[in-house]
Amino acid sequence: MTQQRPISRAGCTKVKRALGVQAALEWAFRVEKAQLELPLPKGLTDEGFGFGLEYVLLQRAALGCKIDGGQHKIGSYTHEDAEVIAATVAGIPDSLGGKRMAIRVAELARAGLSPDWMPGAVPRCVPVETKINQHGERATTIVVGTERVLSRGKWRTVEVLACPVTFSPHPQQIEAARRGYDDWWQALGWVRDGLIAGGMLREIEVSAAMPRARPWERTPSSRC
Repeated sequence: MTQQRPISRAGCTKVKRALGVQAALEWAFRVEKAQLELPLPKGLTDEGFGFGLEYVLLQRAALGCKIDGGQHKIGSYTHEDAEVIAATVAGIPDSLGGKRMAIRVAELARAGLSPDWMPGAVPRCVPVETKINQHGERATTIVVGTERVLSRGKWRTVEVLACPVTFSPHPQQIEAARRGYDDWWQALGWVRDGLIAGGMLREIEVSAAMPRARPWERTPSSRC
């Protein structure tokens, strides 16, 4: 069955605004200030907490009613499409990070950011500690042993010095940052598919566009 398009007051078909999922999230959380209402922990009841957002949306859909306006925020009003988007984010399954991922998705959207995947980061071998003297900056050394050496006809005991080093940034830091980006990307894909399949948005149409997957993997450019 073909989904009906919203009808404006003038009687003509109203064209939905197409947005990629990241842009839709930023509009909902950053512009419309949508609030993320997460499910209650197991063992708690809804008593004293009011109705959940999902309940409100279902009741609104059953009644077929719509809050007029939404082009400009008035007071504490949040556009109903933004509420639908927030409710979808709140439903991110545990297999994709659950509540923690929902909070991360909302916070990044509210800030207009993507996860930091540490672009251009390359592990470099650097001294663990340095010191500055009259000769400039020097790596700090430690004594790791002693050796007997023959110097000018005499045996002497000399210290064996070494410079402790580390890798900065550590490869595990880079790996964790990029794993976090990939997890976020997977969650956005789930939100996108849910919004498209749900068909509850009235003025926004979520497109198939997604942020770049694994942007640290560059495709080699072809050469003539």
